[in-house]
Amino acid sequence: MSEQLPSPALLPSGFVDRLPLDAQAEASGTETLLSVFASHGYERVAPPLLEFEDTLLGGAGAVLADQTFRLMDPDTRRMMALRPDITPQIARIAATRLHAAPRPLRLSYAGQSVIAGNGSAGQNERQIGQAGIELIGPDSVEADAEVVGIAAEALACLGVTAVSFDVTMPPLAPSLIEQAGLSGAAKTALMHALDRKDATAVAAYGGPIADTLIALLSAAGPADQALEALNAADLPSVTRPFSNRLKASVDAIRARLPGLQLTVDPVEFRGWKYHTGVCVTVYALESGEELGRGGRYLCNDNEPACGLTFRPDAVFRAAPRGKLPERVYIPFGTDFHVAKALREAGYVTVAALEPHRHPEEEARRLTCSSIASADRLISLG
Repeated sequence: MSEQLPSPALLPSGFVDRLPLDAQAEASGTETLLSVFASHGYERVAPPLLEFEDTLLGGAGAVLADQTFRLMDPDTRRMMALRPDITPQIARIAATRLHAAPRPLRLSYAGQSVIAGNGSAGQNERQIGQAGIELIGPDSVEADAEVVGIAAEALACLGVTAVSFDVTMPPLAPSLIEQAGLSGAAKTALMHALDRKDATAVAAYGGPIADTLIALLSAAGPADQALEALNAADLPSVTRPFSNRLKASVDAIRARLPGLQLTVDPVEFRGWKYHTGVCVTVYALESGEELGRGGRYLCNDNEPACGLTFRPDAVFRAAPRGKLPERVYIPFGTDFHVAKALREAGYVTVAALEPHRHPEEEARRLTCSSIASADRLISLG
C-alpha cells in the first residue's frame, strides 16, 4: 500500500493562510498605521527577511538567537537567519547605512517575521506581521511619550480606542536584586518567582528585599497606585534612577494624553530581552489581547533608541470591521468606460469574461449586489 500524502492544505504548526477578507483587512489596516507614522515624520524602511546569522544576531539581536530559524546560503556557504523581530534590523540600519543621518532619526516599517517556537505574548503563531516605529538618538521622556502618543493615535484611526498602556522598567528588579547580596542560586530562584508573580516564593527567596518586592508586586495596576508604592520603597541609590525615570516618563505620557488608560508594573521584566529602559505593552481592554509592545534599547553602536511594534493581526481583531465596497457585476461586452467610472466612484467591479444567458444568477454567484448597465446600476435586491 502506498503511503498517503498529507493534504496540500496542511501547513506547519504556527503558519496560516490568510483568506481574502482577513488578508485585505490586514493590508489596508497596515497602510493606515504607516500613514499615521508618516504624518509624524517617520520614514519607512524595509530590511530584508533574511540576513547573515552573525549580522542579524549581533548587537541588539544577540538575545534573539533561541527564536531564530537558520539555513545555509547555497552561494556563500555562510549561515543565514530569518528575522524573528524587525527592531534589531532597524538598530543595524541606524548604526550603519544611516549613521550620518540627522538625529532624531524617525523610522517606520512593516513586514513579516518568523519565530522558532511559540510567538510572543503566548501566541502560537510562528509567522507574525509587525508594523512599528523607532525613534533613534534622544534618551528623553519626551521621546518615550512621543512613541506612546503616536501608537495611541494610530489605534484610534483604526477605531481601537478601548486600550490600556502598561508601562514598566525591566532593569529595575534585576538592579534591586543585584544589590541585595543574595547567592547565585537565590538570585535565580527569585527571578523565577518574580517572573511567575509568586509572592510566596518571593518571600522565601527575597531575603532583605522580600518585603520591598512583595509591596511592588502588589502595587501593579493603575499608574498612581504603582508609582506611590515605588516612591515609598526602600531602593538602593543605583536603583532609584530607574524608578525616577519610570515616573518621569509616565508624567510625560499623561501630559500628552491625559485621558489615556495607564497602568504600571514596577517589577515586570518578562520578554524584554534587549530593552534597557522604560517599556510599554498595549492591551485591548475587551479581549485582554496584547496588541503591541516596545520600549527603550541601544542600537548597535550603543546609541539610545525607543520604539513600539504592533501585531497587525491582533490589532485588526480588536478593530471594528469597515464596510466593504459594493461589488458590481459587469456583463460581457459592457463599454470599459462604464466599469472605469464605477471604480473611480469607489465600487469594486467584477467583469464577465464570456457571455452569460442569466447575468443575474452569475452576478449573485460572484457575490455582486448589482449589475451595471450603460447608464445605471440594477440592484439585485
